[in-house]
Amino acid sequence: MTRSVHELYAARITDQTRQLTAAVDGADTTTPVPGLDGWTLAHLLRHVGGAHRWAETVIRTRATAPVSDDQVNDVTPDKDDDLPGLTAWLLDGADQFAATLRSTPEDTPVWTVAPGGRPAFWARRMTYETVVHRFDATAAVGGTYTLDAETAADGIEEWLGFSTLPQAYASAEEQQALIAPDRTLHLHGTDAPSGAGEWLIDLSTTTMSWSHGHHKATTAVRGPLGALLLALYERGALYERSAPEGALQVFGDEALFTHWVHAAGDWLRR
Repeated sequence: MTRSVHELYAARITDQTRQLTAAVDGADTTTPVPGLDGWTLAHLLRHVGGAHRWAETVIRTRATAPVSDDQVNDVTPDKDDDLPGLTAWLLDGADQFAATLRSTPEDTPVWTVAPGGRPAFWARRMTYETVVHRFDATAAVGGTYTLDAETAADGIEEWLGFSTLPQAYASAEEQQALIAPDRTLHLHGTDAPSGAGEWLIDLSTTTMSWSHGHHKATTAVRGPLGALLLALYERGALYERSAPEGALQVFGDEALFTHWVHAAGDWLRR
């Protein structure tokens, strides 16, 4: 029997959160997190737990307008923070989120920060918030990070959906700078079933779009799906440092890929 969308993401969020806490077991909460300037593991755990609770509040209260995200952004550690307490709090928040998600009808209208307007938006968003920050936590402690191909492919498609929205960019000018005739990118996941892990991104018109399939492109990027996903979140260099077998191959205009990823990911840095 096929699982519902809510059940699928509830399971992924709790699994990814458990993997995150397992990765940092025994670590010092003051350990710096690579790539997140000034953040320690305590900051990171507070941020992920706050994000879960913020999204859970949106769904549980059936919010139709923005909900304060202070708990996502105010992540200054307390002097009494310890790893067992923070990880228990993180796991509890993930379980609360999953329980609320499972008990909420899929067609329930809720406020979302981008098109969607349903709880599944938050279910998917919190899944990949956790997936990526699990990598950050794993990198901080020098651990080994793996991600199954199906989850990685879905994360890539979520990111691609955001990349076509004007609000993902710092300005209309930033988005416009990427657009040029015959400008395309092709992503190829080498560990996906035939044809299931390939995408074409069309930057030739102001209405940016993406589609499935194998096509020639201005720039082609090839490698494991997990590595592709982390590259979209600008974690590629860190990943390759710890798992060189996951390095990506870039063919054609590599600068275009770098420019596109940074510009389309502006919303992630706000």
